[in-house]
Amino acid sequence: MNKVYPSAAKAIEGVVRDGQLLAVGGFGLCGIPEALIDAVRDAGIKNLTAISNNAGVDDFGLGKLLQTRQVKKMISSYVGENKEFERQYLAGELELEFTPQGTLAEKLRAGGAGIPAFFTKTGVGTIVAEGKELREFDGETYVMERSLLPDVALIKADIADRSGNLRFNLTARNFNPAAAMAGKICIVEVERIVATGELAPDDVHLPGIYVHRIVHNPTPEKRIEKRTTRDRKV
Repeated sequence: MNKVYPSAAKAIEGVVRDGQLLAVGGFGLCGIPEALIDAVRDAGIKNLTAISNNAGVDDFGLGKLLQTRQVKKMISSYVGENKEFERQYLAGELELEFTPQGTLAEKLRAGGAGIPAFFTKTGVGTIVAEGKELREFDGETYVMERSLLPDVALIKADIADRSGNLRFNLTARNFNPAAAMAGKICIVEVERIVATGELAPDDVHLPGIYVHRIVHNPTPEKRIEKRTTRDRKV
């Protein structure tokens, strides 16, 4: 079975559709499937609910889909670096399911493991717990969180072999494996493709059984977040 597609546009064709629940890997500017996001934008797919740690920035990552109003709802843990996100949310134009970062990771991991829900203390007594079941264990209150089962996962890896076995590059691994395992269909964007068997078994971070389509993007834009500070008067 050939999992390698000639372009990001071909890789999402017939799979990513209007109204879907979409998981997108990445953390900040690191490990983002930028070519796949661009393909979704160019295809005009709309009314998406996007699961992602953050909402990109104004002109990169998921921020591009927010600019074109293709996302109707975000399930995220951090939304602080996107002015268009802020504008849409405060204007009531974008739904937000705010989710603590560890809870978001576990919701994806649980989905991939076939676990429908779990209990956590995180968020008890805050708006995160509103409308959710609470239960007491050993004298402590916990909130029940449902797992996430996205229709499609768009992820980024460093290397794939032709069977879809993946290796990630350092911290660019972040949410990508969990998103891939939870997604009913997983499409991965990689910088390098090698022959099946070239990756040593111990070097495989995610088995190819979770990967359905592969697209080659050898020259991604690698942005770097830099700390900025204001000048202090001496």
